[in-house]
Amino acid sequence: QLDRIIIHQQVELLEAIVGTETSSKYEIKNHLGQRVYFAVEENDCFDRNLCSPIRSFTIRIADNMGQEVITVNRPLRCNSCWFPCFLQELEVQCPPGTVAGYVVQNWDPFLPKFTIQNESKEDVLKIIGPYATCGCFKDVDFEVKTLNEMSTIGKISKYWSGFVNNVFTNTANFGIQVPVDLDVRIKAVMIGACFLIDLMFFENSLDGL
Repeated sequence: QLDRIIIHQQVELLEAIVGTETSSKYEIKNHLGQRVYFAVEENDCFDRNLCSPIRSFTIRIADNMGQEVITVNRPLRCNSCWFPCFLQELEVQCPPGTVAGYVVQNWDPFLPKFTIQNESKEDVLKIIGPYATCGCFKDVDFEVKTLNEMSTIGKISKYWSGFVNNVFTNTANFGIQVPVDLDVRIKAVMIGACFLIDLMFFENSLDGL
């Protein structure tokens, strides 16, 4: 029944002090700030520190009882307009082992664009970001649109967290707004899209200023 989801990346002390990239951990909350899920990134040190923004990963999302409910898989792919045939793609399983859908990056010379697909790889929604994702002391919104891109039905927002937080850590706070009656599997895919957007555009510590 959720129409608003808050994703809060937890501060990693080691990463904040010495700059070593550590596995990301997130709390997923409802609009009241109550934690409903907890997410942990799995990959190796090589991926995290050498391939950082384009690194492959598996993110396991568990409920408050520790039961894994969603699995997000991202293979190592390119993130450049020079390689339009090998752009980012992410698979979301909900429950684990059952594909719920995909997030596919679309080639565009100016704007970040993605397509949300269902389990049969049929296009369902579009996500279109702004020309500049630096934020400059404000939130950054990626609009969720219908396939014809004429109507906006929601958004994924990267909230500006303040100067100190953004300079000294990579932590981020995101909000997802979608229609309450959106298919629950597509809502799970939207969470995967949020993780992908975080790593692609906000992984560097100065992003979001």
